[in-house]
Amino acid sequence: MKKIIVIGCPGSGKSTFSRKLRDSTGLSLFYLDAIWHRPDRTHISRDEFDERLGELLPQESWIIDGNYSRTLERRIKASDTVILFDLPTEICLEGVISRIGKPREDMHWCDTSPDSLLIRSIETFKEKELPHIYDLIDKYRDGKNIVIFESRAEADNFIEYLNCK
Repeated sequence: MKKIIVIGCPGSGKSTFSRKLRDSTGLSLFYLDAIWHRPDRTHISRDEFDERLGELLPQESWIIDGNYSRTLERRIKASDTVILFDLPTEICLEGVISRIGKPREDMHWCDTSPDSLLIRSIETFKEKELPHIYDLIDKYRDGKNIVIFESRAEADNFIEYLNCK
């Protein structure tokens, strides 16, 4: 595992897991949210985002955390490991609510209330996003490590296993 993408529904625990994975492997961690968003809550252009992503992908090793479906196929193709969080919607909603008011390494600001667009994207994720993700995983499965977590406990066990190696 040298080029790892961590994907899944917002609030599923991707960023928390990615930090633990970084700490276990020593690989550099890049958050797509931190690349896309500016500290003033605006965002960079798609071209600039694509350029920054294009600078990361050829590097020897990395962990890239985030969905951004427009660039997902490109990241899956460049990775050797795909880690997907496929957790129940309720768990993801709880995850987003639980991080309100807490500073996050992956964002430039601290949310003070739930974002209605984010909540809606979580509620529709399994129907709208997940089938496309599974299609891309199937399409590029050959030669890749595919890891799918259906609970945060499975993710924690994975980190524990890595730490024991």
